[in-house]
Amino acid sequence: MKTIIKFFASLLFAVLLLSGTSIAQWVQTNGPYGGSINCFAVSPNGTGIPNLYAGTPAGVFLSTDNGTTWAAASTGLTNPNIRSIAVSGTNLFAGTSGGVFLSTNNGASWTAASTGLPNTYVHALAFSGTNLFAGTEGGVFLSTNNGSTWTKASTGLTNTYVRSVTVLDMNLFAGTGGGVFLSTNNGATWTAASTGLMNPYVHALAFSGTNLFAGTEGGVFLSTNNGTTWTKTSTGLTNTYVRSVTVLGTNLFAGTGGGVFLSTNNGTTWAKTSTGLTNTAVYAFAVSGTNLFAATDGGVFLSTNNGTTWSTASTGLTHTYVRTLAVPGMNLFAGTDGGGVFLSSNNGTSWSAASNGLTFSPFTHTSVYALAISGTNLFAATDGGVFLSSNNGTSWRSVNTGLTYTDLRALAVSGSNLFAGTNGRGVFLSTNNGTSWTAANTGLPQYIYVFAFAVSGTNLFAGTSGGIFLSTNNGTTWTSASTGLTNTGVLSLTVSGTNLFAGTSSGGIFLSTDNGTSWASANTGLPNISVYAFAVSGMNLFAGTSGGIFLSTNNGTTWTSASTGLTNSAVLALALLGTNLFAGTSGDGVWRCPLSELVTSSQELAIELPTHFSLGQNYPNPFNPSTMIQFAIPKPTHVELKVFTSSGREVGALVSETLTAGTYRTQWDATELPSGVYFCRMRAGKFMDTRKILLVK
Repeated sequence: MKTIIKFFASLLFAVLLLSGTSIAQWVQTNGPYGGSINCFAVSPNGTGIPNLYAGTPAGVFLSTDNGTTWAAASTGLTNPNIRSIAVSGTNLFAGTSGGVFLSTNNGASWTAASTGLPNTYVHALAFSGTNLFAGTEGGVFLSTNNGSTWTKASTGLTNTYVRSVTVLDMNLFAGTGGGVFLSTNNGATWTAASTGLMNPYVHALAFSGTNLFAGTEGGVFLSTNNGTTWTKTSTGLTNTYVRSVTVLGTNLFAGTGGGVFLSTNNGTTWAKTSTGLTNTAVYAFAVSGTNLFAATDGGVFLSTNNGTTWSTASTGLTHTYVRTLAVPGMNLFAGTDGGGVFLSSNNGTSWSAASNGLTFSPFTHTSVYALAISGTNLFAATDGGVFLSSNNGTSWRSVNTGLTYTDLRALAVSGSNLFAGTNGRGVFLSTNNGTSWTAANTGLPQYIYVFAFAVSGTNLFAGTSGGIFLSTNNGTTWTSASTGLTNTGVLSLTVSGTNLFAGTSSGGIFLSTDNGTSWASANTGLPNISVYAFAVSGMNLFAGTSGGIFLSTNNGTTWTSASTGLTNSAVLALALLGTNLFAGTSGDGVWRCPLSELVTSSQELAIELPTHFSLGQNYPNPFNPSTMIQFAIPKPTHVELKVFTSSGREVGALVSETLTAGTYRTQWDATELPSGVYFCRMRAGKFMDTRKILLVK
């Protein structure tokens, strides 16, 4: 079992009364839009334009105008991680990582509909007459009464990791981690239907007439005899990781990790049709009349011409992972996980994409982890190297010559020197604005992860996976500067006057008053100990953590919560612009709060136990070779935390014991495993959740 760390529990209530009577209140800025869309559903509403539902990790969104605008429709959804949606008459069902929910009023409100459903991670929903089938990570379940009760319908299903379900006449098909299965008696029994299916991991199933298509991790396969035999139909499919398949008229579309592909001859040949599709990781399709919608990692896209061209259709979809913020002049830039860079010139009131030339990584999206400003130059550290913009993000160009490892996490400017911190290969230095780079690792351990930099005079500090290192000669040599630092996973660094602060992954905040010679804990009042970002305004020091934002007015001696109104508590980035503090979150975009409210309002800090079970997304992600996984339990419970391959094979048993209530963090080391997609699953009593994690070597 891996070491697990319990990092906060309910211990006390502390009230800090400050001058002033107004209450500091965070508000969400108007974007950047997009985020990860997992599924769609279309339902007539009698107006001629049907309702379009999008399921995201942040709940259900509804559009009544063909995707032009969206509004949240998640009231009552106690588990907002939506994996599947199905419609029957006036009933709308949502399959989540916490069971099935039912809405009878177009998503205005939801109630749980999971009685008898012991496995609550629901990847797929499908109707056959009045029968509702749920494909879960524990097999197929059947409800004959609109979700009021469920019974297991998995006899003969030798692989119970069900990702897709579809119905044709009396035939019910299930796509699993072990191929396709067929039931001809409403799920009472199943038989394997995978002969010729060379890749057993089936993400999607779709019918076109009597042809059945399976989208797998090895391309598209066709069966013309109800799954008895399959043949591969992937000619021209340059990306064979197929997540979704749909039919519009005589056209067959495949959504892959590299965009949308079209076949006009039943899959015999394919051609890429992704013009305008700026995010090419496609998870699902929806057809509404002649409109084709694509669900991606970066929002919703619409094509009205059979996929020839696409346009974004995500206004109002605010689920966005913001990794970094930067302020050159009066402009605010946000670097996102999967969506590139966005620009706001009006305090976040509106945002526009600023990623032209910011080429996509091999994993189909651009994750921007750090931004740095040097004069009129703006630099972006991405999972595909360093990019430079000299025109406020209007266009970018790659500046990677000599950068032998391009998966980056940090940037720093010191005079005319630019430093890049990598995800496993130390530090690189450029003395000519990124035109060329050289390694600057003397004194640094091999394969070290560099998460943050800080500059104090002629001292350059690097926060790494192995503690803090100091260079006094522009990165030529480094020495360890971690004495007293009891947690060596340093995610953030900042300088305030003569004080140096370090935010760690599982030890909170540390303070050095002697240029890193020694460190002391500075955590009083700080209940959450994962610290991702800092911001300094005069004597006020702000910390962005996985439990919200905290403020110290006395150099880190004590901390108080400053998160009122902030609905997403995982804060990955902070930035000051004018009189406002901006926060970038791990799922709800950018938020804004006036500094005057934050430092003068009356606040009450409650350090409480978790109120519900949860499994957080691992960090970092993608990762190499190790990553941190966080989970929470509200009461003493036996917890199992395991990692599986995409085919369902267990490759890691991280936790298996009874734990007291609290929030925990554990590390998974995948040194011996190949690159690829893995799944981390948590079981705690009746609770179960799964997170997709990506190992990149």
